[in-house]
Amino acid sequence: MTPTVPVPAWVAIGGNQGEVRATLEAATGDIGALAGTRVLAASAIYRTPAWGRTDQPDFLNGVLAIETTLPAPVLLEGLLAIERRFGRTRAADDVRWGPRTLDLDLLLYGDQVLELPGLSLPHPRLHERAFVLVPLAEISPELVVPGRGPVGQLLAKVDASGIEAIP
Repeated sequence: MTPTVPVPAWVAIGGNQGEVRATLEAATGDIGALAGTRVLAASAIYRTPAWGRTDQPDFLNGVLAIETTLPAPVLLEGLLAIERRFGRTRAADDVRWGPRTLDLDLLLYGDQVLELPGLSLPHPRLHERAFVLVPLAEISPELVVPGRGPVGQLLAKVDASGIEAIP
């Protein structure tokens, strides 16, 4: 079902290959250009140590607060198309948590809890990832993650050392 009123959503942006800062800025513009979508707020960009696989360059990460009339699966399709335009492929043989030009993750779509093939809302590992929680807390400190709790409380439970905002 297509929402008739815009739904708030949050998208994690990141990468560690190529001209990452320029890629994140361009991808932010592309997200805002999706049909029925606009960017409401963008966090600072944070340098974060590689997570999962540490034998790669640091990442630059941030979070966008958006509103959209696109249904969640259609929004995700748009995000994945933007990733592909910036050289990201999501193949079955990709190295998990490996280097990437651009990573866009749909974190939350309103207060919706959803399980579809390829889409889980809220993002299933959001509450474990300081590199997501730090920028999310910056732009939406009062946000409550369905089934998990307030962002501030989630952030207090993870190790955020090594994450720094960059000018």
